[in-house]
Amino acid sequence: MDARLETFDTKMQKSLNNLEEEYSAIRAGRANPHVLDKLKVDYYGTPTPIQSVANVNVPEPRMIQIQPWEASMVKEIEKAIMTSDLGINPTNDGKVIRLVFPELTEERRKELAKDIKKKGENAKVAIRNIRRDANDSFKKLAKEDVSEDEIKELEDQAQKMTDKYISLIEKAVEVKTKEILTV
Repeated sequence: MDARLETFDTKMQKSLNNLEEEYSAIRAGRANPHVLDKLKVDYYGTPTPIQSVANVNVPEPRMIQIQPWEASMVKEIEKAIMTSDLGINPTNDGKVIRLVFPELTEERRKELAKDIKKKGENAKVAIRNIRRDANDSFKKLAKEDVSEDEIKELEDQAQKMTDKYISLIEKAVEVKTKEILTV
């Protein structure tokens, strides 16, 4: 791959990775420990991921169990979950926190499917913006004695790259939507 294209390819890959990360946090009525990835707890004054202060496991398909290494962290972890947008109330027995995921209603599934589509559209816009930036940078090459044919070839390659990432995004949207809508 042309070095002038690599930076744009890297940016497009980051956009795709970001979308997949956002999708991993969307729950499908099954317990997925990744829903906790963005949550931070106050660990001696430092915002710390829950996975760094506790054991997180999935003993049942719709339950996440969080076992802090220090008993004092139970309240902190509970507080982080309550103030998050997870929409789940944690229960604890003093040592272990349990998150029970309710079955998703049909209405909630449709809402999530819309959200998935919207996130996919945003990712496509990001990809197209990167293509635009790439094409702008190629046009500037004309001032540096780069032939029009070479610039045209770079633009064609940028378009092919864009098409590849757009189709990967569409596939990701389709897979996640199917997962959410499957009861």
